[in-house]
Amino acid sequence: MLSRTAESLYWAARYMERTDATARLLEVGYRMAMMPTAAGGHANEWESVLAAAGAAQGFADQFDAATKSDTAEFLIFDEANPSSIRNCLRAARNNLRAARTAVTSEVWEAVNESYLHLLELEAQRALSLPELCDWTKRQSAVLRGAFSTTQLRSDGYDFFNLGYYVERADNTARLLDVKYYVLLPTIDMVGGEIDRFQWLTLLRALSAHRAFHWAYGGDISPEQVAHFLILNPSSPRSLLFCAEQIDRHLKHLSLANGGRTPADDFAADMFEALGTARIDAIMAQGVHDFLTGCIERNAKLHRLIGESYLFGAM
Repeated sequence: MLSRTAESLYWAARYMERTDATARLLEVGYRMAMMPTAAGGHANEWESVLAAAGAAQGFADQFDAATKSDTAEFLIFDEANPSSIRNCLRAARNNLRAARTAVTSEVWEAVNESYLHLLELEAQRALSLPELCDWTKRQSAVLRGAFSTTQLRSDGYDFFNLGYYVERADNTARLLDVKYYVLLPTIDMVGGEIDRFQWLTLLRALSAHRAFHWAYGGDISPEQVAHFLILNPSSPRSLLFCAEQIDRHLKHLSLANGGRTPADDFAADMFEALGTARIDAIMAQGVHDFLTGCIERNAKLHRLIGESYLFGAM
């Protein structure tokens, strides 16, 4: 497969997964903003959302304060924000158009129809924020389903999935960090109703509430949620699960291309490190510091994939 086509598939998956993650992040902010603020206060929930999205500076360049309406506008429709849902969906569409001969008609139609429909929604402004979040998550699932059920299991399938899991690992770490660092409650709130509501909100935003209870029962604790989203090998959004899938797809590519690359070795090391990690050690280290390290290593892996297989990281 040509590197340019591989790069287009990789980035199409990253951008579509980013639209999904942005919608889930907005949903977290929306639900948490509905909780009453304790005396002495929490940090502004919308500031937390922007910080987790890596969009705080870009937002501050345009707006004075983080409100629900301005944050939603910036993260969903704003053309000046390169990671807005509108721009990510357009970028996914452009990348799949560039790789048009390498994807099925079902895949192309899924992304094309999603983008055109979003333009209609932008013009009409008829949906509420929760409805827009639900719509975005559905469109991402439609594209993912079309790709999984109609594409050949060839190099293109591996490059698409690499983008998907690299992006998902980054977003899982950022979403978990919203709760563990940006929205860290005061000591007297730990274990209380607001604390429990925030954990439930995070799990529901990740469509993981029921799966969590299947795995751990009815009680919710920070340690259990952290384990579920970092080290649980059966959780499809956990960092360990993403690392395993990245390692698997890179192994397929190295076999097809005649040898291992620095990206293969780095991914294998990441998978091994997560596979041997313990949640008590992560908690002792500090979850924010651990997640920051994961985000940095994920960014390095992205660069190595670009250098090893693509024209270069974008």
